[in-house]
Amino acid sequence: MRDLDLVVEPGEAVGIAGPNGSGKTTLIRTAATLVSTHRGSLEVLGHDAETRDLVATRRAIGMIGHQPTLIPELTLIENLNHVARLAGVDVARIPRALEVVGLSGASDRRAEACSFGMKRRVEIAHLLLTRPQLLLLDEAASGLDESARDLIEALVGSVRQRGGGCIVVSHDRAQLTQLCSRVASLADGRLEKSR
Repeated sequence: MRDLDLVVEPGEAVGIAGPNGSGKTTLIRTAATLVSTHRGSLEVLGHDAETRDLVATRRAIGMIGHQPTLIPELTLIENLNHVARLAGVDVARIPRALEVVGLSGASDRRAEACSFGMKRRVEIAHLLLTRPQLLLLDEAASGLDESARDLIEALVGSVRQRGGGCIVVSHDRAQLTQLCSRVASLADGRLEKSR
């Protein structure tokens, strides 16, 4: 990426559109502090992302990538228990999160036996539990039915309502326009503001 300048204000959702290979996933991974910047600087939630101690910053970031990141051999509820304990979240909130995403009846199913859509719903439940300040979505709605897309929309809305920020990457420009306060295009590693 070159000459990329992006500021996400509190309560704002920024959409990023662009063709495959344009750098959208690299942008999301960099914002998540998973990829170091080679030049320039990166500040995430008020902290310099090049410092070594990013534990607190990373706890305040929620991310959904291309593929679900559940532990396959654990059940859905065990996956959420694991996340809740790592994040210091009350595990008593897990049943309600599963109910919200429509998976109360499947909580004892192992993740490896679940469909892509079910796994994605568990990731949404995870973010409902951890309530991130910065939400990063990389094609999170791809391959989902309309009710799951509604859950993504509600998740973005809840983060914005409590003053958090969102970066949403999608090929679906119409979805970005509906979901985000502004949309920019990424092409050849350059960000072009489009509205």
